[in-house]
Amino acid sequence: MSEFHGSASRGSTPGPNRTPPPATRGKGLRHRLAELRGPDVPAKALDARALAALAANPGCARRAILDGAGVDKARLASALGAPSGFGQSQFALTRGNAFEAKVKADGGAELLRLAHARLDPGAEPPEGAAVPDLTAHGPEGRTARTSLALREATQAGGWTLLDHPMLALDVAGSLAFLEPDAVVVHPDGSWSVVEIKSFPMLDGSADPAKVGAAARQAAVYVLALEDVAARLDPAPVVRHRILLVCPKDFSNLPAACAVDVRKQRAVTARQLTRLTRIEEIAETLPEGTCFAPDRGAEELTAAVAAVPATYAPECLSACELAFHCRERSREEGAVTRLGRPLRAELGGLTTVEDVLAAARGEQGDPDDPAVAALRRAAALRAEALASAKALADTASADAAHREVAPCP
Repeated sequence: MSEFHGSASRGSTPGPNRTPPPATRGKGLRHRLAELRGPDVPAKALDARALAALAANPGCARRAILDGAGVDKARLASALGAPSGFGQSQFALTRGNAFEAKVKADGGAELLRLAHARLDPGAEPPEGAAVPDLTAHGPEGRTARTSLALREATQAGGWTLLDHPMLALDVAGSLAFLEPDAVVVHPDGSWSVVEIKSFPMLDGSADPAKVGAAARQAAVYVLALEDVAARLDPAPVVRHRILLVCPKDFSNLPAACAVDVRKQRAVTARQLTRLTRIEEIAETLPEGTCFAPDRGAEELTAAVAAVPATYAPECLSACELAFHCRERSREEGAVTRLGRPLRAELGGLTTVEDVLAAARGEQGDPDDPAVAALRRAAALRAEALASAKALADTASADAAHREVAPCP
């Protein structure tokens, strides 16, 4: 470490200033996160899926600190005894890769035709579009090559297709390298993100949940492109309508639609800004906390339990620790395991036991709308059960009467 020297008057013998240099927040945070990850454990790089999942569950401190520290959550889940079921099957990956190759065949002619039709129909047709070579050494080299290709394409005009460009995004002081399926440069110099998915588009529409996940992922790429555009003068426009390409109906033919990701972009940007709070989360953890997968199951369980989680059923499709968190949520009787909409309706009632006690009138403020609604629902249920029992008793009595009645 270099030493900081203060100024001295002419002729005097300068002595070392023992005052330490100001602490660098980034370096201190990186050191702390390395301790949490394990001294010899390499960091798992964040990708667009992970960043999109963070935006989908911004209140989960557990995911924020684990992703911020670069912990391999799949290995951690296995070490905890709750292996992850998260991820695509090999068959789905193979099918997706084959569909993407088909869409990008012939220099991306079909992909550019869809981009022209769905995003920029007023522009000239994409005849003879450029497809620059983006190969370079390492992610840093590919990122620099992508930035150069984007600048050259913007200045040249015309249509340009960047196949699997590499983008970088600052996440809590560290660079996350992101690789979108494609980026299209329009003749007016604007840029658009292309997402290619293997789920079908039936009669012109796809599964809303899957489209939402794709939009959140594309929003991460839009933010990274905006960082690249901000370094150019004048800054090109990064379009907030992305091109989503999917198989048409049950065929392997491509269909596309434009998806506005402004809302997802705003949410993602806000969440990435809030990721600076991982330093605050780290400071609350007990000394010696470590998530290295080679630690014992009991130690890892205690380490994970030291960070609060916000589990919801949606986590099952977005987080490797979902099974572990779901089991703990069940043990605690948390209402979040029943879904975020229900959790929002229940206000301050956070456990199933609290909800049942409020419905029975054993606790809770009667003026609380959630408590009042629960008691009303409990009263209606009791009334319905009593009516059903009365009807059943009447039917049973009538049947018994018919059995003992003499035949005429």
